[in-house]
Amino acid sequence: MQNTIHTTGLYALYFASIDSDVKRITAVAGFPITAVAEKFIQENDNTYDFQWFTSEKSAMETALGASVSGCRSLVLVKHVGMNLLADPLITAVTHTIGAGVVILAGDDPAALGSQNEQDSRWYGKIAEVAVFDPSGPESAYDCLTRAFEISEQASTPVIVRVTDRLEKSEGSIRRMARSSGSQVKLFDPSMWKLTMHGKHQRFHLESYPLLSDEAEKGHLNRVSVRGPIGIISSGTPSAIVDDFLSEDERWADVSHLALGVVSPFPYKLVTDFVKKHENILVAEESEPFIESHIRILGNVSGKETGHLPYGFVDREHIGFALENLDRVHVKEYTSIQTIAERGPKPICSDCPYMPLYNILRRLDVMVAGDMGCSIRTAPQPLGAVDTGFSLGGAISTACGFTKKGIAVIGDFGLAHSGIVGLINAVAHGSDVLVLVLQNDVAAMTGGQPTPDIKEAVRALVPELETFDIDTSVKELGENAASKELERMINNKMQVKGVCAIYVKCKCVRF
Repeated sequence: MQNTIHTTGLYALYFASIDSDVKRITAVAGFPITAVAEKFIQENDNTYDFQWFTSEKSAMETALGASVSGCRSLVLVKHVGMNLLADPLITAVTHTIGAGVVILAGDDPAALGSQNEQDSRWYGKIAEVAVFDPSGPESAYDCLTRAFEISEQASTPVIVRVTDRLEKSEGSIRRMARSSGSQVKLFDPSMWKLTMHGKHQRFHLESYPLLSDEAEKGHLNRVSVRGPIGIISSGTPSAIVDDFLSEDERWADVSHLALGVVSPFPYKLVTDFVKKHENILVAEESEPFIESHIRILGNVSGKETGHLPYGFVDREHIGFALENLDRVHVKEYTSIQTIAERGPKPICSDCPYMPLYNILRRLDVMVAGDMGCSIRTAPQPLGAVDTGFSLGGAISTACGFTKKGIAVIGDFGLAHSGIVGLINAVAHGSDVLVLVLQNDVAAMTGGQPTPDIKEAVRALVPELETFDIDTSVKELGENAASKELERMINNKMQVKGVCAIYVKCKCVRF
């Protein structure tokens, strides 16, 4: 029985999970996946167990534990979180699983809220798993429900890539009756009879052909052949192309192959489409993933030829590319965006940590920042921190400085992975000052609670002090409190080895 409703991509993902009988949801906050996680929290009627995690690796491992015991599981992470969960993901492919495991990977074309603009589709190649790339609500619902089925058939996790625009898109979906298949699919321990190499051989003989057939012949790919020009797309660009072609009569005879499954790459399907057309345009976000597979086939244009920009793709980009298909290379998208052009995303003007950032700006010492609010103090005119490579990476980065430096890390970043850097710093006898910004929330991602691991840090670093900004300002005044904090930092900089200051305050946003 089917029930057709008009909804958003966000709700489509929620309904698909409910109708797939998901029992365990693990999530790490971050744009654009936070909105999906919050929807599951808001709508939960005790039919599934939802948990926030500070580490994507742990979130994936918990989902795998649920899977082998018969529970379908959903893992919610943003694109950079895929880097952290890649370790258990890649092993799970040949280890095999039990009930279906699907990863919702939230990509961020144009890096509106991220430290980079990476493309999660590449993990299909790295991990040898299926990757679904839905274009709208109907596609999102169909991709996610099918992902759980193929996950169990192939006994591997599956990736479904989503973006902010997909979540906000609107359309109709046809809901199916709730599945109950996850109640019976358990892990098969007979896999331990095989060597590690044997498990990989088994995967390519049994599982990979199922995934390949899904990519080549599955119903999630759409094709319409009309004229000499063809467009190949996936994800949100597929919906943009559909709208563009339907609204502009000049391009009414342009063919369109919309890929809902991009990994394993459907070589035969795509090659047959390319051979039927004189010119091919590849419309995709963020990297030339599809384009890189087919450039050798013929007259293919896209990001690598300059017809479309890297990252974000919109309808005006499609129109420009079609109008310039007669050019082998174009250079219209070679400019480099600056913060001044896009508009800055500064630290909150009333942030209680502002006295600390002003102190750091004045110090003649290298400061390693972390992925969080503090990274917004790196650009001028503040210039409080010098680097920022990854969430939880500030301590390890500072340990690499040739002279004693400072690591500024949020309490969430510390719990995420920074604690590992701290352990190594202590073990190696590094000379570094760690400033832990303790506001008890993940402020950049929506105010999720952060575990307090101060006593664990104290066990590692006896040379630890706490400075409460709110209390000090109330008792001493802002200027005197700032001077006291600066005195404490300067004193710690004279101490040899690892030392730490917990700088505590209440976030004004939460």
